Amino acid sequence: QVQLVESGGGSVQAGGSLRLSCGAFGYTYSISYMGWFRQAPGKEREGVAAIATVGGTTNYADSVKGRFTISQDSAKNTVYLQMNSLKPEDTAMYYCAAHYGARLAPLLPLTEYRYNYWGQGTQVTVSS
Repeated sequence: QVQLVESGGGSVQAGGSLRLSCGAFGYTYSISYMGWFRQAPGKEREGVAAIATVGGTTNYADSVKGRFTISQDSAKNTVYLQMNSLKPEDTAMYYCAAHYGARLAPLLPLTEYRYNYWGQGTQVTVSS
């Protein structure tokens, strides 16, 4: 029903920037919020940022506050993750996710089980 396609990953030196994009296709009208997650080798997937499709409310993990910015272009059904001041510990596979259905709480979740559609991921590597 919904397909998510990420792009924009790559390799960058510490202190650099990258912008990830996530295009949503299909029955996008029922998506109430979208998020970015990441998973480093040997670690669990963690939520990075989320944004409400209506209103643009955002939520961030403490580890990225002040460095990452999530935004959206509703006309293009695209969500972005601008990543600045990147650190080697930001190295991970980054996944876009969407919640299809009603938003149940004011605070946008950063937990996996609250999202029901996922992209394939895009790799981000930050070297020191």
